[in-house]
This record gives sequence, C-alpha cells and structure tokens, in this order.
Amino acid sequence: MNRILVLGAGLVSKPGVTYLLEHGLPVTVASRTVSKAEDLVKGYANGMALELNVKDEQRLEELIGEHDIIVSLLPWIHHVKVANLCVKHSKHMATTSYVSEGMQQLDAEVRRRDLLFLNEIGVDPGIDHMSAMKIIHAVHDEGGRIEHFFSYCGGLPAPEDNDNPFGYKFSWSPRGVVLASRNSARYLKDGQVVEIPGRDLFLDIEHEEIDGVGRMEVYPNRDSLPYVELYGLEEAQTVKRGTYRFPGWCDTFKKLVDLGMIDETPVPGLEGKTYRQMMAGVAGVAPTDDVKAAVARQAGLAPDAPVIQRLEWLGLFSDEPVTADNYLDVLSNRLQEKLYYAEGERDMIVLRHTFIVANPDGSRDRITSTLIDFGIPHGATSMARTVSLPLAVGVKLMAEGKIGLRGVQRPMDPAVYEPVMAELARLGIEMVEERKPL
Repeated sequence: MNRILVLGAGLVSKPGVTYLLEHGLPVTVASRTVSKAEDLVKGYANGMALELNVKDEQRLEELIGEHDIIVSLLPWIHHVKVANLCVKHSKHMATTSYVSEGMQQLDAEVRRRDLLFLNEIGVDPGIDHMSAMKIIHAVHDEGGRIEHFFSYCGGLPAPEDNDNPFGYKFSWSPRGVVLASRNSARYLKDGQVVEIPGRDLFLDIEHEEIDGVGRMEVYPNRDSLPYVELYGLEEAQTVKRGTYRFPGWCDTFKKLVDLGMIDETPVPGLEGKTYRQMMAGVAGVAPTDDVKAAVARQAGLAPDAPVIQRLEWLGLFSDEPVTADNYLDVLSNRLQEKLYYAEGERDMIVLRHTFIVANPDGSRDRITSTLIDFGIPHGATSMARTVSLPLAVGVKLMAEGKIGLRGVQRPMDPAVYEPVMAELARLGIEMVEERKPL
C-alpha cells in the first residue's frame, strides 16, 4: 500500500490533500499545529492527523520510515533534512520547491536506490515548467527553433478585488515577498547576458496588456540562465523569466529599497517607537518636522507623489507603535495588516509564456500559452489550488507506479507533464495556447 506522509499543513495544503484523500489514498498529515492537520483530513476515514515538530528528528525519522511517499510542504530549508531521511529509508519524495544544491547532490544516491524525488511541481515552479516543455518539445519535434522565450507569472488579487493603492494582497506571510525585493537578476536578451543588481531590480520593468486582467508590469525573476540548459533552449537568443504585478508596485518597492526599508539588521530602540518617529530617523529629521516631506526628499520625490501616497496609506507616517526591531519586519508586518483578502474575495494566478519560433520553412510564429486562474469565493485560493494540485496529481501517479523516472527530477519529461496537465485541465486549471504568424 502507498502510504503518503504530508509534512506541513500550511495555507496551500488543503486542495492537494483533499485530492489525494478523495482518490482513496491513505494520507497522514503531520504538522506542528495539529489542529491544522485535523482540519485537512476531517471527514475522511483514510486520513490521519499527527502533531510533529520537524526539529524532533527522531519522530520525523520514525514517521518517514512508516510511509512510502513523503510530501514536504515544509519551508524549503527543511527539504534536504527530509530528503536525507528518505534516502536512508528508501522512500520516494515530492516537493513544490526549487531544487537546491543540497537536493541535487543526492541525485546519484537516489537513483542507486531506485527512488524518485519529484521537485518543483507546483505552479511557479511547476505548471510553468510543464506548459513550457510541452511547446518546446513540440516545436523541436517539428524541426523548428525557439528564438526568444519569455515566461512571466504572478499571484495577484482578482481585478474586482484589486482595491488598494499597492494593487496586491497577501495570501500568506509577506516576509518572503519583501525579502525577494532585494534579489539580483540575470537573463539572456538578444544573445547578451543582462545582469541586474538587487538595488536596481525594479528599474528593469516591462509592461504587458492581458485580456481580462488589464495592464501589468513585469520585473525579472532571479536567474533565468539555468533555463537555457534545463529547457533545452541553447539556440535561443532570449530566455527571460519575470514576475507580474499591477502598475505602481515596482516604483514603490524601488523607493522602499532606496530608503533602506528592506534591511533586517536590528535597529536599537526601534521597537516601541511610532511609525512617524521611525520614518523621521530614516529621513534624518526630527519627528516634529514634516516627516512625509522629508522622506519624499530622501526618495527624490514630490510630497504628493503616488509612492509617498502609498506609504502614507500604509500608515508609515502615523503615530501607531512599531512592532518589530528591524525595518524589514516592520514593513512586512504592516503589509500583512493592510494588504489582506477579505472574506469572499478572490485571488488570481496569471502565467504566460511567449515564444518567437522559427519554422523549418523559414516563417516565424508567435506562440503564447496563458493561464488565468481565480480563487473560489469562500473556498480555496488560486494560489493553494495551483500549488498543491499539481503536486497531488504527481504524487498520485507515483503511488500508482505510473512515473518510471528516477533520481532528483523536475516535471520536464512527457512522462510527468502529459498526465499531470491533462488532469489539471479536468480540474479547471488549463493553459490556453495561441499561435499566430509574425
């Protein structure tokens, strides 16, 4: 029997766990907060909830030894620990996270033990890989070449619920999103490598109009260069991955970076000050001065600039008390308090690939592959569905012995992406492809 152990019961877990339970698979959910695990398996005789602190390595190892497929929905820093225990006990494993260097180093031993560690099978990464490889393989099979490849994705509020000045809402902790604001980026453009230092990430933006969504801005997503090899795009002149946001996000976060608000270094005496006092310190003025005007000067903006208006709306010039000892956590906490989904509101995932293709007859085409998926009011978010359902479908295929791949893998082989994408389409998560001559 393929007993499945799901480690973690966070915000994206429920749709995938429900899918596995509804297909009759025995699922144990282990979480530090057992009530969250109990909520995921409630009403299913084939579900079990257990309390587990992942720091309790003896108990973690016992649970891994008792199950056949281990699904890690823990924070990525724990995956290699889990993976090593899976190797030790010869258990298959699946995650939605990027393959880390530590995970990749296990590949040879995972193969030797005839195991599959299926990673990056969520939405981004995950659905992006599968939908891209489907088109890349088809173009290559026809004898064509991919000249330019763009892959952009974003999790956003649905247009009708896009009702705050930031054009964004958080369906989970914002700290990771804020931290990502200082990432550097690299991509290939017209045969040249473009390198963007973290401080300039939000200066490298494009704009794109998407039917049914509106005008979007795009900034680069980390390092796109590995995808030249991963996707077999050695012939491509452009390979670029990016992140969608509604207009205004990039201008605002560029100024937050410039003001030093993405710094997690503890600031003595910060906690307990008011936001106005904190921002006065950032601008180098007294709290009794015109702090908003001083911050605007520091940022090189007019006091009534949209960016300053957003910071004011966020409450950064208010007399409310600060609740952290560093700027990054202050900002993250404030964003979480203000940019939230109200009951019944919908989130949205937008994913689009754009290919410029050279055909064997010398003609050129533009291919787009687009996913626009919405959360269910009072139900599962789009983020939860698009992250956990690909994972669950992959795990079900593993349990049924329908994936013969071994080693540390991403879902880039037809043996994975064809059945997974077919099942996702049945579940209402489907890429729409369009091909037009240039």
